[in-house]
Amino acid sequence: MTEEEKKAIESMTIKTWTERKSNDAWSIFKIIGEFVNGFEKFAEIGPCVSIFGSARTKPDNPYYKMATETAYLLTQKGFGVMTGGGPGIMEAANKGAASGGGKSAGCNIKLEFEQAPNKYIDEDKLVTFDYFFVRKVMFMKYSQGFIVFPGGFGTFDELFEAITLIQTHKIGRFPIVLMDKSYWSGLFKWVDEVMFEKEKNISSEDRNIYHIVDTPEEAVKIIDNFYKEYKHKPNFEI
Repeated sequence: MTEEEKKAIESMTIKTWTERKSNDAWSIFKIIGEFVNGFEKFAEIGPCVSIFGSARTKPDNPYYKMATETAYLLTQKGFGVMTGGGPGIMEAANKGAASGGGKSAGCNIKLEFEQAPNKYIDEDKLVTFDYFFVRKVMFMKYSQGFIVFPGGFGTFDELFEAITLIQTHKIGRFPIVLMDKSYWSGLFKWVDEVMFEKEKNISSEDRNIYHIVDTPEEAVKIIDNFYKEYKHKPNFEI
């Protein structure tokens, strides 16, 4: 490589770094805007339960039907429903909330393949985000519980972030319910046998943060019973 080529590469690197620093600084305003928009939209939403699961779940899938029923039952107990706003389990849950006459909220996310919000979200309770981390803050702050259906990496991300924040007392405790023992039991058997018993990486109390059930009725009962004992309140203050 010639001296001229080295200088050209160095110049390009410095320019790229300078541009990146400038872009990073300006992106703060966009992030703040997303937080403000979400907080304003959901500030008075009332007690909601977030339902998570795969965006790939089709309407003829048993999980889709279970999510619809679960959301409907939640509305009959006075809870609204919040989802990621997209298709699959999210659509099923918003559909169930709408059919039950309850609040149906959506935290949609802009993706490369253009995830569109589903049609069952209340018009005044839909927010679309660019940033996953801002979106997750909305779930953590405004949900009074999580019901987690089978899903992929995104579902696992939301689930384990909630468990971690509760474990570390960064947010108030709320019920987390996993739907379908056949899907989740293998993972949490490993948690019990390896993470807890063998490696001692979690405490016995940490294993009480979540529940694994098989039916919508069981899931809703856990959340309803929790709030018969504890008052609804924000999970954390800012």
